[in-house]
Amino acid sequence: MTGKEKIKRIKSLEYKKFRDESGLFVAEGEKLVNEILQSNFEIDSLFCLPDAVLYNRNIKTEIISENEMKRISFLKTPSAALIVVKKPIKKIDFKQINNSLNIVLDDIQDPGNLGTIIRLCDWFGIRNIICSNKTADCFSPKTVQATMGAICRISVFYTELNDFLNKIDKNITVYGAFLEGENIYKANLLPQGLIIMGNEGKGISPEAAKYVRQKLCIPCFSNNEIKCESLNVSAATAIVCSEFKRRGFL
Repeated sequence: MTGKEKIKRIKSLEYKKFRDESGLFVAEGEKLVNEILQSNFEIDSLFCLPDAVLYNRNIKTEIISENEMKRISFLKTPSAALIVVKKPIKKIDFKQINNSLNIVLDDIQDPGNLGTIIRLCDWFGIRNIICSNKTADCFSPKTVQATMGAICRISVFYTELNDFLNKIDKNITVYGAFLEGENIYKANLLPQGLIIMGNEGKGISPEAAKYVRQKLCIPCFSNNEIKCESLNVSAATAIVCSEFKRRGFL
């Protein structure tokens, strides 16, 4: 049986305050749970229905009923497995950052957008995402779910962007996505650098923009008189990463 205190503890992890205090986060679904079980993440606790098919990592597992799963789940339709995981503790490796291509997120607010961007970075082989402190929490249940397991393989760091950008090698190119930027398909691009993607509504902040050395724009090819004002930030990130990949940089 899952006790009241245990249920309360798990449900509290919906909120960043308690995730930060406990150092824990939740993931649900057999596929996602199996990815975590095969990763280097340290496991706090694991709950599943009797018929769940899970990777054997010799983790103590609590077999619970469907009604009990409903009480601890964050999903509208509870899955067969839920895992409580210890958040990894990592430090930014500036040597690695200076010698690779990395994504920088400036106050991205939507958990779904963040989860999709983490998944995109995994797809395109980008290992690091540096987030402003006001960016959505990568360990919120919605974000973790949206990563589809990529959270196991991508390092996500939170920091004051001004401090971080000050420490970057001055020879590294900082790219920024702007509506008034240079056409990305015609721009000269380099294999190392930082790509800053801005807030859904406000774009890149003036504080971060002062570090941008090359402004990039995804041109609109629509022939309609009325056009979209901009792209969703996760869609824009996918296009930018794809163009760098097309040049053979990733």
